[in-house]
Amino acid sequence: MPHATTAPAPHQRPRWWTELPLLALVYAAYSGGRLLVRGDVSTAVDHGLRILHLEQTLFLNAEHPLNRLFTAHASIGIPADFAYASLHYLVTPAVLIWIFRRHSAAYRRARTWLMTSTMLGLIGFTLMPTCPPRLLSAGHGFVDTMAQYSSYGWWGAEASAPRGMGGMTNQYAAMPSLHVGWSLWCGILLWRHGKHPLVRAAGIAYPLLTTFVVMGTANHYFLDAVAGAAVMGVGALLARPVMRLADRAKQAAVTRFARVSATTKSPDVSAGCKTSAGERIPGQRTSSADPTDAAAPAGPPAPADVPASAGRAGGGDAATAAR
Repeated sequence: MPHATTAPAPHQRPRWWTELPLLALVYAAYSGGRLLVRGDVSTAVDHGLRILHLEQTLFLNAEHPLNRLFTAHASIGIPADFAYASLHYLVTPAVLIWIFRRHSAAYRRARTWLMTSTMLGLIGFTLMPTCPPRLLSAGHGFVDTMAQYSSYGWWGAEASAPRGMGGMTNQYAAMPSLHVGWSLWCGILLWRHGKHPLVRAAGIAYPLLTTFVVMGTANHYFLDAVAGAAVMGVGALLARPVMRLADRAKQAAVTRFARVSATTKSPDVSAGCKTSAGERIPGQRTSSADPTDAAAPAGPPAPADVPASAGRAGGGDAATAAR
């Protein structure tokens, strides 16, 4: 006899009308928190100088030659500035939508991974406000290419923020680099789920290009990029535990709602009244009442030896029956 098998539960496709508010809420919390954790400028400068000196000690100082290249050649510096100011906000949502539509089974974990890593990055901004290379004094040899080529774009002298909106960004949130972190997230998903060779090649090129851009524009140190990759790695490890925790919280909320609904259910107001067939208004009944007894007429019982038809016979018929 063949063994009975249980069909696997069908995968439930996530709903965009629940995902969109969730992502908007997380991004708003991240952006608002990023503004609220502005640290002391002198502390941020000290952290930036320590990173720069550590890189020089380890012979990892690639920011200076890249920055000189971007500064000397506008054909490189201007596209790099546009890439820094826009791709961070375009490619990441595009990859997320692509995963949602084409690979829905992997969407929830990918989204949780991105959100968890972003919140870890916010913790990094809080604990270690860092001055980017472009904001160090000129004696350290860095040029702010965003300010140099600001006439070609929508940004001014305050990072990639549009002109007049510099107060809406935290310029000392450089450690870790989420430009690199988010690009690495995009690259891994493109490599893992892309079927066309060009898509997979883009998955390799995009995070590498982003790393060169953030250093060449003097917006991040190399160690900022390393920290951004590390944050994404920790976020990937925490994605499944965070999903399990979210499932437990959701189940607890559903159970609590069910209990509240059961306790607030309306009581029975019939008070024992029942409606039988043919009745329009229910009547009060007791278990000892017999409905047939109420219909029986009052009077003495008829004799057992007298047939029932005798009572209906006339006087002559009764005398004939007696003889």
